Amino acid sequence: MYSLGIDIGGTKCAVILGKGQLPETTDGFIIDKTAFPTNVERGCKEVLQNILDEADKLLNKHSVSTNELIGIGISCGGPLNSKTGTIHCPPNLPDWDNVEIVKLFEEHFGVKTHLQNDANACAVAEWKFGAGKGYNNIVFLTFGTGMGAGLILDGKLYSGTSDMAGEVGHIRLARSGPMGYGKAGSFEGFCSGGGIARLGEMLKTQAKEKGIATELEAIDVLTAKNISDAAKNGDTVAKDVYRICAEKLGAGLSIIIDIVNPEIIIIGSIYQRDTEMFEDIINEIINKEALSHSAKVCKVVPAELGNSIGDFAALGLVF
Repeated sequence: MYSLGIDIGGTKCAVILGKGQLPETTDGFIIDKTAFPTNVERGCKEVLQNILDEADKLLNKHSVSTNELIGIGISCGGPLNSKTGTIHCPPNLPDWDNVEIVKLFEEHFGVKTHLQNDANACAVAEWKFGAGKGYNNIVFLTFGTGMGAGLILDGKLYSGTSDMAGEVGHIRLARSGPMGYGKAGSFEGFCSGGGIARLGEMLKTQAKEKGIATELEAIDVLTAKNISDAAKNGDTVAKDVYRICAEKLGAGLSIIIDIVNPEIIIIGSIYQRDTEMFEDIINEIINKEALSHSAKVCKVVPAELGNSIGDFAALGLVF
């Protein structure tokens, strides 16, 4: 028996063929994968047909019939409705409005299909396959292009009344600051790839006005990665960017710890890549800001699944 995962993003899409039973480890669970650029300008119908065609090819390549599939998992950015299986115009998929994607896949393959937003799907993946194995109360933070959360509460995925639970990026952490999630000074404004880049531009401008030399001045397009590289090279302005980001991350985590009282918070992408630039600062902030009874039972760790998290996120929904 087999499982099929579909990972839909604004930049790329992937189709993943996995085994049909939940493994003890991730080793060998993914049988094969194919990926291709989304090219959203093609429109929703063409991209969806592309996904279906690639899924058919992958099944044919491994001589897998639809009767051998136990289920299909689809991970996509929200807003969406996991109960009706409908996608509602995500920002990175502008014409995907009211797309009944679960119905489409179930009619095409005749197999039970599950839809979930990508933060929730990644939370499930880390719970089933990664750093969250064995825990019942988990918060997963994306900390990549944006800042979103997936919540596993009392051993169940919690997605809220209208699939909008975990939108922590919208929390305001300061009266002013980098823009994120349509709000200046938001959690996403300070703690996301785009937020770090905007913060870098702000501090670069301030440094120039004060006559402070910085590596960032020579970089035309700032990113979280090249600011991180400059910080590791000792650039004081770049280090300030990551210090501020870490302080705001600690503040955001403290709020989450107080409200949710999780056992573990798992953070992906930028935190996973640069844990050493955050760890000491966030722990200091959490010790000051969070309730001690809640903080002492919660640990903060980087995600374990790395660049494969999207693959396991889609497959994990089947289980």
